Amino acid sequence: MGASRGAGAGLVRFLNDASANGVREALRTLNLESLAGRPIEEVFAGLADYICPEGGSIDEGIARDAFVETIADLAGAGITDIDALTPGQIQTVFELYATHAIEARICNDIGTKVVTLPADPRAAERVQSQLRDFIQRGVSDAINAAGVNIQSLTPDAVMGFVTNVYQSAFEVLQTMGDGEAAK
Repeated sequence: MGASRGAGAGLVRFLNDASANGVREALRTLNLESLAGRPIEEVFAGLADYICPEGGSIDEGIARDAFVETIADLAGAGITDIDALTPGQIQTVFELYATHAIEARICNDIGTKVVTLPADPRAAERVQSQLRDFIQRGVSDAINAAGVNIQSLTPDAVMGFVTNVYQSAFEVLQTMGDGEAAK
């Protein structure tokens, strides 16, 4: 999940820069100043090539798909004004992204038969819905367990934080999965 971790770190770095220095300045450093003042979905769509450039590997595709899914979820999460992001909203954006990236990785594993699903389509849909909730809880638990204010991280510390969250989330998911399997 190297591409997803890198994209997650890039997303956090951009959001922290926008919070500290203003969205216009953060966009200017990426030569995307023309997006300043645009709706959040347009800003994020413009950031896609910076955060997760198109590539040919499966990991790069997963990272980009997770980013697009995150954009689609922003309004539903109440995140509509990039110029007024709160620390909690920055954490939510990262949680959404990490959840989508991990879910996409697991779905890829299902597609390559590393993980199997029930043959019944309705049962498979229930599993998918439960999986998303399960992953989101694991990501949230991992972030909360880290006890770190995302906005206080230096740009160099962001990648280490993102890597730790991914590792912790997978550990939480493993523990939760083992608990469910024991029932």
